[in-house]
Amino acid sequence: MNKAMLICMAAAPLFAQDARQIVEESQRRGRANSQRYEGVLEVIGADSKVTKKSWQSVRLGSYGNSKAVIRFTAPAEVKGVALLVINHPDRSSDQWMWTPAIGRDRRIALQDRSTRFFGTDFSFEDLEERDAEQYDYKLTGEEPIAGAPCWRIEARPRQSKTSQYTMSRIWIRKDNYVPAQYENFVKDQPVRRLEEKDIQNVQGIWTARALEMTDLRRKSRTILRLEKLEYNIPLKDEEFTVQSLRRDQ
Repeated sequence: MNKAMLICMAAAPLFAQDARQIVEESQRRGRANSQRYEGVLEVIGADSKVTKKSWQSVRLGSYGNSKAVIRFTAPAEVKGVALLVINHPDRSSDQWMWTPAIGRDRRIALQDRSTRFFGTDFSFEDLEERDAEQYDYKLTGEEPIAGAPCWRIEARPRQSKTSQYTMSRIWIRKDNYVPAQYENFVKDQPVRRLEEKDIQNVQGIWTARALEMTDLRRKSRTILRLEKLEYNIPLKDEEFTVQSLRRDQ
């Protein structure tokens, strides 16, 4: 065996990462036992009109076995509206929404997951966590996002995953494995784009502190800024039930 072949064999592992390995490493680096933040949102319509909203978010667990509650805190007309998301490793999440104005909760049906979440450009499905096992991946190249070198990956939902999207493109940064951008497709048309910005190291986890979701059909976008972000804080399972949605308003 000649020297050139030995060099190639030694270098091979550096280039052997496939798309699934990259996604799994991205999720591994972002894993935390829990998370809490205060979200400040600006919804910018196609007419450039800006609507401001705020919510609080808590999450227990990560990637496939997590539970999350999002609760609006402002403006007054949406204050107290809350969403409970129970993520599963082998199927789509279960979701319930509590609306204090009418005093009732309702389960969000799978066919309704593509609708906007209370006037934002995030759909109900966009508020799920993406578990790597529910998708098939293909590495399609490399492309910079905001000057950062990224892997470009196609993700297609498996049969066990009910999704409005037929395919997503994901750009994952090479330096810290943070997803820099998602582009979600229905058939061959891009319908939503999520850009992850202002990436900071928070308690050892590289985290996007600003998320910008653009609805490419409506020509509107929502900017979500994460404030007072904390990881690995004490939370209890009983904080993530339908009963807790009503109790904690």
